[in-house]
Amino acid sequence: MVCGLLAGCLGQTQTGDQARNADAKEITLTIVANAAVGGKNARGANWIQNWVIPKFTEMQKAKGVTATIKFEQNGTGDEDFKTKVALDLKTGGGGDIVEIDGIWLGEFAQAGQIKPLDEVVGDTGWDGWNQIPKAVQGLGEFDGKRYGVPMGTDGRVLFFNKKLFAQAGLPADWQPRSWQDVLDAGAKLKGVPGVTPIQLNGGSAMGEATTMQGVLPALVGTGKPIYDNGKWQGDSAQLKDVLGLYQKIYGGGLGDPVLQQEANGRQRSFTLFSENRIGILLESDYFWRSVVEPKNGVAKMADRDAAVGWALVPAQRPKAGVGGQDFVSMSGGGVRVINPNTQYPRQAWEFMQFLNSAEAVKESLAGTAQLTQRQDVNDQVLGGDPMLSFIAEEVLPITRYRPGLADYPKVSAALQQATADVVSGRSPDDVAKAYREALVKAVGEQNVG
Repeated sequence: MVCGLLAGCLGQTQTGDQARNADAKEITLTIVANAAVGGKNARGANWIQNWVIPKFTEMQKAKGVTATIKFEQNGTGDEDFKTKVALDLKTGGGGDIVEIDGIWLGEFAQAGQIKPLDEVVGDTGWDGWNQIPKAVQGLGEFDGKRYGVPMGTDGRVLFFNKKLFAQAGLPADWQPRSWQDVLDAGAKLKGVPGVTPIQLNGGSAMGEATTMQGVLPALVGTGKPIYDNGKWQGDSAQLKDVLGLYQKIYGGGLGDPVLQQEANGRQRSFTLFSENRIGILLESDYFWRSVVEPKNGVAKMADRDAAVGWALVPAQRPKAGVGGQDFVSMSGGGVRVINPNTQYPRQAWEFMQFLNSAEAVKESLAGTAQLTQRQDVNDQVLGGDPMLSFIAEEVLPITRYRPGLADYPKVSAALQQATADVVSGRSPDDVAKAYREALVKAVGEQNVG
């Protein structure tokens, strides 16, 4: 993700003056990105330096506005960049537009470092909203308020090996409608020699991959997300059902418990899938475009286009998912927010719209096929890729996002440990009790549902 922030001559200013400097004929904005030409997020850095700056400057000139756009490059770790952004915002400085990881949004909002978009700029009417699915817009929302505009995103599905499915007597157009359907397919795959039927990331060694490609998709499939109504989900019936799913997979011989404990277990699972030794794997579209991609993937599959199938992640039962959904998913991505301290709120909003325009978003891809926040751009650039088109058309409208709160990493770690305990043979009830105790210790009894 390209993380950046547009900075003007910012200082301690009173927020709420949405029209200040609205008629300025000379403006100076600095774009600070966690990107560097020839370094980290180079594609984004090139886009900012070689296309965004000259194009926006030209547009302003045509309106009689002299815009000076500066680009301060960085190439640091995400957490270091987050610390820098937080310090800038806390001290009343920073940038006009800040690109942050969506997982940070709630934390910045709760700290009062960012404000709802309409409080900063006033009218947020924009035709671009119609091109961003409402579920994707949720990436830029917190506590029911809109703080920013989502950037690129992704989506999670069940990938499956069609060759192994054929051997097991399963259909090439497989689409499970419940967890039991997945388990039943796994049972059939178990009859194919040398094959691990199901890979559902579990354990602490897998890190965040366990949470995003395992626990959270399953939880939203029960109808209750990990964070709801101001509380973190504790040892609920839904959490126990998720742990029970892990028990059925890893205690029932449908998954490889040892793989979940390996330091490079996720990478190993990619290799095994590419070698036709894993039947079903829950992953994001990253798996398709960067892992088993035939030419440049980290676990190349020369016959990917013919051998790899995909299906929506089913809810526990039909209509049991969040919002009464039959199918569910989880997504990640970045968000652009506007600094409450900006000297140029109206211009910042104009720049925000430009950065998220169809023309700019398409240009940012530099010719690559990748999901964006905009449906119209996806329609243009994904037409030749049926899998990514499936994500854009079928997954993004139903997806959900992680709660962007400071406590989330601690909750995620507790969930990873809970799955590790089940994979190693402990009962879901005992593990759920231990998970709740760890959760209370991490976030406080008052914050656990």
